[in-house]
Amino acid sequence: MKTLCIFIFLLTISFSWFFIFTSLVQPDYFVGGVYEIQVINGFRNNSSLPLVIWCTSGDQDDMGGRALQEGDDFGWRVKAGFLRASSHFICTLKWDDKRKRFDAFKVERDSHRCGPLRKCFWLVKEDGFYFSNDGENWMKDFSWS
Repeated sequence: MKTLCIFIFLLTISFSWFFIFTSLVQPDYFVGGVYEIQVINGFRNNSSLPLVIWCTSGDQDDMGGRALQEGDDFGWRVKAGFLRASSHFICTLKWDDKRKRFDAFKVERDSHRCGPLRKCFWLVKEDGFYFSNDGENWMKDFSWS
């Protein structure tokens, strides 16, 4: 009986460590996770011309369009998981005569890039698109052209 209790205890500990390890090591498209995506209008002195954003999910669910004034943001949450079509979001942004289509969230690319808090921020400025996973430290990802 004592041997059986020890065996069950060790088995329980082993399974616990297995689940903790796999949730830390494997990408979220296997184990799932909720991500927060936010696109921010980072233009300066541009109150008369909004940044227009239109987003769709990978399975073509239309999230609608928004006109973002200076400092405004548009955000959503997504549950990424195994074989989920909603693990990919594409946004088209228009400002003045510039237009850019980009992957706002793609689980294969962003599962680690968005950090342990699963926050994915985009700051759109006159010279391009900046990414951050904390809303404070920004790195330019690409330009408008």
